[in-house]
Amino acid sequence: MASSYLVIGLIFFTQTIVGFLGNVFLLCHYSLLYYTGCKLRPTDLILKHLTVANSLVLLSKGVPQTMAAFGLKHFLSDIECKVVFYVHRVGRGVCIGSICLLNVFQAITISPMTFKWPKLKLTASRYIGPSNSLCWILNMLVNSIAPIHVTGKWNSKNNTRKKDLQYCSAVVSNITRRSLYTALILSYDVLCVGLMIWASAFMVSTLYRHKKQVQHIHRTKLSPRSSPESRVTQKILILVGIFVSFYTFSSIFASFTSIFHNPSWWLPIISTLFGACFPAVSPFVLMSHESRISRLS
Repeated sequence: MASSYLVIGLIFFTQTIVGFLGNVFLLCHYSLLYYTGCKLRPTDLILKHLTVANSLVLLSKGVPQTMAAFGLKHFLSDIECKVVFYVHRVGRGVCIGSICLLNVFQAITISPMTFKWPKLKLTASRYIGPSNSLCWILNMLVNSIAPIHVTGKWNSKNNTRKKDLQYCSAVVSNITRRSLYTALILSYDVLCVGLMIWASAFMVSTLYRHKKQVQHIHRTKLSPRSSPESRVTQKILILVGIFVSFYTFSSIFASFTSIFHNPSWWLPIISTLFGACFPAVSPFVLMSHESRISRLS
């Protein structure tokens, strides 16, 4: 068991350090583009918020999980547990919202001019900043309820009604109140994931129609390079595919964890590991499709 926890600690440590450095590098890249006067894409602002949210998720989950796996106990007080839990919930919510916003905006961008709302296509970039701010405010307000029932492991109050969260504890609240909060969080997640799937399907169909038109026009001579919009769209589709995959696995294990009062020790660990995979992997996916990084170098 001790060797298993050591391996888990090393995995969380590597995931947190590598993912955090990747997000910091990507954030510095976008900041450098801005301060050097380079023209930024409208999606770059969304990606900046995404890197910040990714960093919050990795630090608020990866660092405590690593410390707990290495054998440290009762290292967080009540207030620290509440702050860590709250930061993680907000970061996770903003991460989901940013991916959703990125997907929907790109779907509007590549839509044909015969789109039902042509004015929205021309003015969509104006709403990116307010939408990002709204995403942060909404998640900060909704998740302000979450830390109320989270306490430190050393707190001896209400021990009989506590649920072990590895490095913190959660007081088992009234089932009606817990169900309302769960429904609120799930409705946000379902709405965002539903919009992602709709926007992804729309972009795939739009790209397919565009490819058929190009092949019809250039039957004898095809363009060797795809358009910038197509490359950005492909990058976003890959990002969404990775997010949905990790989110699905994390949600499955989290559901099993929440169903049982005292779940097996590996269930929350696997759920946390999958939940932190996207924030750790996404900056490298973005960098691999970012041609401006090589040009700046």
